[in-house]
Amino acid sequence: MIIILLFFMGVGYFVQWQLKKRFTRYGEVLLPSGLTGRQIAERMLADHGIYDVRVISVPGSLSDHYNPADKTVNLSPEVYSGQSVSAAAVAAHECGHAVQHATAYAWLTMRSKMVPMVSFSSQIMNALFLLSILGVAAFGLNYGLMIQLIIAAQAILTVFALITLPVEYDASNRALVWLERTSITVGMQQDQAKDALKWAARTYLVAAIASVTQLVYYIMLYMGRSDD
Repeated sequence: MIIILLFFMGVGYFVQWQLKKRFTRYGEVLLPSGLTGRQIAERMLADHGIYDVRVISVPGSLSDHYNPADKTVNLSPEVYSGQSVSAAAVAAHECGHAVQHATAYAWLTMRSKMVPMVSFSSQIMNALFLLSILGVAAFGLNYGLMIQLIIAAQAILTVFALITLPVEYDASNRALVWLERTSITVGMQQDQAKDALKWAARTYLVAAIASVTQLVYYIMLYMGRSDD
């Protein structure tokens, strides 16, 4: 299992490195329109008839996200004030999530409903791993029961990771279609925006594959023990 985790950590670091590399490169390509990420986000929201979502700046690098709870598109400083292809791609992508929310996109709705379960499952996993270090017998748990609980918690995390994939890919597709339709990115710039969002999506793909692999490992571990 350690080898598997190290493998996916390596792949994850590689994808993150490629993502940062592209966002830095395309962050130097300025848009002809001179629009900032904030202006692009506000324009995309307005074009989709969304007027109850605020576009705000949040600290951090690549900290951009859409919060459906308070209806805010949160953009990192370099995206919020940036006038580059990277800023346009990220701003439009996050607004893609806002459009999903406004149109009750099924996968986003399902993902949002799973958040409390995922939080609880993560806490369960942490507690079980701690118990495995301290010794499960001392807490009245047998090894088989602990593996069953781990499988149940990991299954929830895996479903969440898989549901996240269509949510992220759809948001990117909405962003790219809108950027091209409005001519905010044209020609080579459109290809660059597509490349940047492609690598961003791959971070979620790697995470999903890693989660599925972990689940399969735990199931095989349990089945192997059951055969003893």
